[in-house]
Amino acid sequence: MADSKSRKDNDQAAAAPAAGASAKRASLGIRLVPVDNSDQPVMANYVQVNFAAGIAFVDFGFLEPGMLNALPRVAKAGGKLPESIDGKLAVRVAMGYEAIASLHQQTARLLQGIGAAAAAAKEKKAG
Repeated sequence: MADSKSRKDNDQAAAAPAAGASAKRASLGIRLVPVDNSDQPVMANYVQVNFAAGIAFVDFGFLEPGMLNALPRVAKAGGKLPESIDGKLAVRVAMGYEAIASLHQQTARLLQGIGAAAAAAKEKKAG
């Protein structure tokens, strides 16, 4: 059920007009059909964005959590930090600027909701 709601929100956000256009959202039923294993989630804990000629390349990667957790300990102990860290490229997505703007709007709403939920939980715990 939550997945269905999430898809509806994403559909509406994808159909939303560009920034500066009408504030009213149009709802368009878009259903993404999986191809091969494209519906399987890919774990990523690192993201990097590069831009080129109207396209943004979003690289999602995975860095070993044990190594990430060890870095602050090594730094605190005065040890030598590595010059570079090797991770695994999980997936590269090429997106137009309009899709990047839509992604930004959707993640902003997600983060606002997370922040509001955390604030409510903190207030409930304090009160």
